[in-house]
Amino acid sequence: MSFKIYVGGLPYAMTETELTDLFVQHGNVDSAKIITDKYTGKSRGFGFVEMPSDDEGKAAITALNGTQLEGRTLTVNQARPQEDRSGRGGFGGGRGPR
Repeated sequence: MSFKIYVGGLPYAMTETELTDLFVQHGNVDSAKIITDKYTGKSRGFGFVEMPSDDEGKAAITALNGTQLEGRTLTVNQARPQEDRSGRGGFGGGRGPR
């Protein structure tokens, strides 16, 4: 099972290849994904990296958290599971028929 890492404070122009290159210095990288705005396609300034082992992931967190990259401070930590969003209401605020 992969060790998933949250990376915040990314430069908006950073590519997924550059993100991979940043982490590969600390171990093998299974995947790197920069989160983009669904309407504009532009980076939201954060992403996720998956590494194959806990040891490599923890080493990358220790090495990169709090470092500066293109004038921005990186926040690097173990990703938490995504919260359940099923409790949200849909359009119309849950009103009944009129």
